[in-house]
Amino acid sequence: MASSFSLIPFLALFLVSFSHIALSLSSKSFLPFHKPIISQKKFPVTMAEKFIRQLNLFPKHDINIISSKDNIALANDERLFEKKLNLPYLGDSGATVQDLGHHAGYFRLLHTKAARMFYFFFESRSNKNDPVVIWLTGGPGCSSELALFYENGPFKLSDNMSLVWNDFGWDKVSNLIYVDQPTGTGFSYSTVDSDIRNSETGVSNDLYDFLQEFFKAHPDYVNNDFYITGESYAGHYIPAFASRVNQGNKNKEGININLKGFAIGNGLTNPEIQYKAYTDYALDMKLINQTDYDAINQLYPQCQQEIRLCGSGSDDACLDAFGRCTNIFSSIMDVVGDKNYYDIRKKCEGNLCYDFSGMETYLNDDQVKQALGVPNSIDFVSCSSTVYQAMETDWMKNLEEGIPSLLEDGINLLIYAGEYDLICNWLGNSNWVHAVEWSGQNDFVAAPSVSFTVDGEEKGIQKSYGPLTFLKVHDAGHMVPMDQPKAALEMLQRWTTQGKLS
Repeated sequence: MASSFSLIPFLALFLVSFSHIALSLSSKSFLPFHKPIISQKKFPVTMAEKFIRQLNLFPKHDINIISSKDNIALANDERLFEKKLNLPYLGDSGATVQDLGHHAGYFRLLHTKAARMFYFFFESRSNKNDPVVIWLTGGPGCSSELALFYENGPFKLSDNMSLVWNDFGWDKVSNLIYVDQPTGTGFSYSTVDSDIRNSETGVSNDLYDFLQEFFKAHPDYVNNDFYITGESYAGHYIPAFASRVNQGNKNKEGININLKGFAIGNGLTNPEIQYKAYTDYALDMKLINQTDYDAINQLYPQCQQEIRLCGSGSDDACLDAFGRCTNIFSSIMDVVGDKNYYDIRKKCEGNLCYDFSGMETYLNDDQVKQALGVPNSIDFVSCSSTVYQAMETDWMKNLEEGIPSLLEDGINLLIYAGEYDLICNWLGNSNWVHAVEWSGQNDFVAAPSVSFTVDGEEKGIQKSYGPLTFLKVHDAGHMVPMDQPKAALEMLQRWTTQGKLS
């Protein structure tokens, strides 16, 4: 690889909702709410497309489904193809290990016709015995590289588009994996539409199969502690994935994965509880007044009813719930106006809350793709409206249901949330965490709230009992590792080494 190669950040928009944003700009057209807006077949796609444009993004394709004649990534049909990266970085890595390894690769998904999952793997800068941590981005349908380059990855992007070592990268205390999933997201791709996932079962099986092959390729890491992390819609992915790993271990399906814990940052996990909390949070933060609160709350009973029907197995109810419940958020945004729902301390400029326009052009450069081992026929899809639409019947399902058994098995769970995020606010997350029915529920509810301090400064308020910890992070929005990088790194290190934050 040429020494002059430099890498522009990938977009991994883990933000929970394409449609929330677009709806907030046009919610009046849906009030009063009589018919589920989701009944309009093209609604999800058009809303997703509007969302992507509002980030100044113009992906060439809705999803990476390519012609079979272009399927050349794994010409020798290896299950896992990986290459070591040799990227130029500015500054001092602070690494205390020799031969620091950075890798990118593809995994041929087993239970598909032709799907390939793209991933990065960054070995720890400190000790190869550090935990293995996988990061999942949400969307659904967005690549994980936003977190890699803008939150907790090994490097940041400078103004002159050079890569500079991130002093608070999570690879300082872990061996770090990022994946583009579900199929069609980022650089992941297939040649057939049938490989597109539409449920947590498909997503979690793909991730479990990837881990099995990853650890075969990296046997030195098999005995390391393993943790699952992520943000936003990954609040759905992560509990399902953790349950799948735990099930695989119990059934002795393959390599035993040393699962110790899973962490969700500003996630969507239990929609029934979290959608109820929208108006409470908005009123507490003075985003709406009491009159607004009373009016918008009238939308919740139908939302709740459809969510419960969704949980009973009705896909139609899941789609109806999506429309009815999303209207709660859009009604709040109709009052709030131009505030950034990911960080209410900020305002969006016009229709833009973020601008990631430089990313797509660079990542679709042939030299960049060659350096990463990406076939020239593959374009980078920052966020896929097709993947988003495919997962819509999953949106309103309650993924908290699988958590109690994980807690009973002693697997640690950390839920953390920046206090200024509206869309996946700390209050809704706190409410569902307190409502989890497990043997330690009463003790967790009764546990005191104490300070989470870093270098003598309070960075949040935490509550913990047994394997369960909740953390409200001060001075942060939706992207905690971006807003509070030092505190986020300290959080990860304490939690993965002690099981607790204090």
